[in-house]
Amino acid sequence: MDREATENRMIFHVDVNSAFLSWSAVRRLKEDPCALDLRTVPSAVGGDVATRHGIITARSIPAKKYGVQTGEPVTQALKKCPGLILVPSEFDTYREYSRRFMDILRSYSRLVEPASIDEAFVDMTEFVREMPGTGQGDPADPAVREAAVKAADLIRDNVRRALGFTVNVGISTNRLLAKMASDFKKPDLTHELWPDQIEQKMWPLPIGELFGCGPKTAARLESMGIKTIGDAAAMDPTILRVLLGENSGAYIHQAANGAGSTTVRVEREAAKSYSNETTTAEDITTDNYEAQAPAIIRKLSDKVSARLRKDSVKGLTVTVTVKTSDFRRHSRQTRLERATDDGDEIFRNSMKLLKVLMFGEGGEQGLYREQSGIRLLGVGVSSLTHGEEEESQLTLEDIARVSEPAEKADPKLDDLLESINKKFGSGTIRRGGR
Repeated sequence: MDREATENRMIFHVDVNSAFLSWSAVRRLKEDPCALDLRTVPSAVGGDVATRHGIITARSIPAKKYGVQTGEPVTQALKKCPGLILVPSEFDTYREYSRRFMDILRSYSRLVEPASIDEAFVDMTEFVREMPGTGQGDPADPAVREAAVKAADLIRDNVRRALGFTVNVGISTNRLLAKMASDFKKPDLTHELWPDQIEQKMWPLPIGELFGCGPKTAARLESMGIKTIGDAAAMDPTILRVLLGENSGAYIHQAANGAGSTTVRVEREAAKSYSNETTTAEDITTDNYEAQAPAIIRKLSDKVSARLRKDSVKGLTVTVTVKTSDFRRHSRQTRLERATDDGDEIFRNSMKLLKVLMFGEGGEQGLYREQSGIRLLGVGVSSLTHGEEEESQLTLEDIARVSEPAEKADPKLDDLLESINKKFGSGTIRRGGR
């Protein structure tokens, strides 16, 4: 990636506000709408609720105002706030809400990197550049910054409506600054921290608030008169390396000056996938779906098929991806009985998936019910197999077709029959007669 492209990345850091406490509160309210909302009172998750021992793993914002801290003993927290409401950990609840939270983020971008169960970095460059009036997506452009804030607000609103809890979103051109921004005032807020705002927004902060600067490092720097992030930014990096060691000293100086990675790493399947997608000339709606969607899916399916055949691989999973007119991505996939590289089969399954995705099925609401148009279509094949490893695995459909008279059978079965008989011996399998 060239320097200009790197500098023009749009990185979001999305962080759930008081995650464990919020998720427990949402679950309780879902079961009983009249229940007390734990987020509105001094409350905390952690320890043994019955014995009131252990440590605090999450606390509400009202509890934070009493000085209750995560990681401190429950007994100490109760001294600060005698009325503190304690609730037990609910790991199944946390996992479920985390999964749904990450799914929402992936509907906006393919590039989502979970940083923990309740936070993630999201590369929103493509999304923001596709918004009206953003040109080349230069973060120095006020219109681009405004679009980025709108995109962040869309994410916050979507999470709040769909899942019932709130998130903070930090926006910048790299991970470090986005993370710093998301930690500004909470809850349910969007914050910007662009490179030209570092001096104003970041340098006055205490050195201990610099991302990656732990309590011991902060204490050591403070003892040397380095009280703020700005102090560290202005310090000779050689002195910092002497004080903290080569790596730590270099990191503190670079981070204090706003340097950070722009890469959002996505965990992918071990197996490679083949896919093609295209932006449509106009939004595909219910009015022009039949006239336009099949032709585009056919073209994409044939392209994927050609690439699979070129590399002599087949795939078991077919996926269809759409981007709707609100710039969100949605996908649906199916697993085949047998791996394929056949363009017709990829096309048939892709069309089935697309229809369910857009129109719904069995009571499930499709995207067209939300009055969304399609602005991008994609077809992919994954779960790949190589060589002849699938050739001996016939389905019942294949067996029925093998038993058909030769004039009706699929010509491609001849190659399959020849391969099986060659591998397992002549006469292992043959066509049935009338």
